Amino acid sequence: MVSNWQRLLMLWLLWPLFWLQARHVRRVTLRMPEPPGQRTGVAGRGSLVRLLVAGDSGAAGVGAPTQDQALCGHLVRCLSSHHRVEWRVIAVKGLDSPGLLQLLHQAPHEQFDVVVLSMGANDATGLCAPLDWALWQSKLAELIDQRFAPTLLVHSAVPPMHACLALPQPLRCFMGLWARQMNQRLIERMADQTGRILQWHPATTTQVGLAADGIHPSSEGYATWAEGLGTRILRTFNP
Repeated sequence: MVSNWQRLLMLWLLWPLFWLQARHVRRVTLRMPEPPGQRTGVAGRGSLVRLLVAGDSGAAGVGAPTQDQALCGHLVRCLSSHHRVEWRVIAVKGLDSPGLLQLLHQAPHEQFDVVVLSMGANDATGLCAPLDWALWQSKLAELIDQRFAPTLLVHSAVPPMHACLALPQPLRCFMGLWARQMNQRLIERMADQTGRILQWHPATTTQVGLAADGIHPSSEGYATWAEGLGTRILRTFNP
């Protein structure tokens, strides 16, 4: 694994190239909207699971044609085959961790059993230091505990940015390294905590799991992502 000083040295040496490549990506990448559809509902039968999916464009479902084919839609289908699921999505594309903290501050107090966080890609592109990012996740966890009191908080890991086809090399490789270090710092931060787990994002490495912008998941990508989350939740959470 690349050390902190190696990562920072790479950034210092290649910064002019990274800046040009990032500027090009912003100029040419397809802008995809948040998909239409319900962001709250009830599905399934059995013991009750109250689910909140919160975060950035991944939680909002950017890249899917509808909310039903986005992350929460696929996750609800997975969980509702075993439980009655009351679910809600609180997400806005483009959010970083401070932005999500502010958004959740404005949300009403409500009881949820399981909270899934999709957060990190925008922090990574903003070059938030991995340790600082882990501290932001702790702040989010404290707020979520205060406002929603879940039994289980699932941090969906920073996505595999080395697989984002819209990013040219060597920027793609560098952002992949940065994302992996963010995840590693979060693991270290959560080592002595209960009720919080990290679920790794599926390593999408081909166009099959990506939307037309080459960044966000497609419906198939969301299905794979949700399958891993659902399996982990069913194995970990007991209503």
